[in-house]
Amino acid sequence: MPACRHVLFDLDGTLIDSAPAILASYREAFAGAGLAPARAIDASIVGPPLAETLQMLAGSGDPALLTVLAERFKASYDTTGYLQTAAYAGIGDMLARLAASGLRLAIATNKRLHPTRLILQHLGWAHHFEAVYALDMCEPRLPDKAAMIARLLADRGIAHEDAVYVGDRVEDGRSADTNRLPFIAATWGYGSLDAGDMAPHWHAAASPAALAARLAGA
Repeated sequence: MPACRHVLFDLDGTLIDSAPAILASYREAFAGAGLAPARAIDASIVGPPLAETLQMLAGSGDPALLTVLAERFKASYDTTGYLQTAAYAGIGDMLARLAASGLRLAIATNKRLHPTRLILQHLGWAHHFEAVYALDMCEPRLPDKAAMIARLLADRGIAHEDAVYVGDRVEDGRSADTNRLPFIAATWGYGSLDAGDMAPHWHAAASPAALAARLAGA
């Protein structure tokens, strides 16, 4: 993989284990609304945007219902829920090493912008990232992760050949492909990627230390 100066990261399942906090807030939202979810609230639902996940869990596209559920979720997650977020072992050291080597770091996540910033501050990582992008960062909201990455590259004047995207799901790899970026799968996370999901041209890192070694050198 060619050397690059910019490393773009997914967040959930790549840098942080946010599943316990997210799942607790989804359960609280449905309980508070007096509704039973249409499918199990488990780790398999973590990753897609809030609106998409709520529609799936509710089994309904009713805007009024989804608004109620979204507001209940946000009230839980954005106050105390996000504090349950845990960093994967070795991530802090990896980010410090990448930054110290001169690489420029950014976030491109499906998570909403407000809790993303809260979590980065909570974990003491905010200073590592020059840019934090989310689908709801502008109005109208960005349609998907591929469009978000394209917006980040354009806004920051980053050439396709000078960046790499790191994530833990097939969507992440396909979004990197759309933007002609190399993709590295963070296989320590809870995403759906396994050997059968990997495109031949994708790369994988089994640990944060291995990723740091690949990108920053020995």
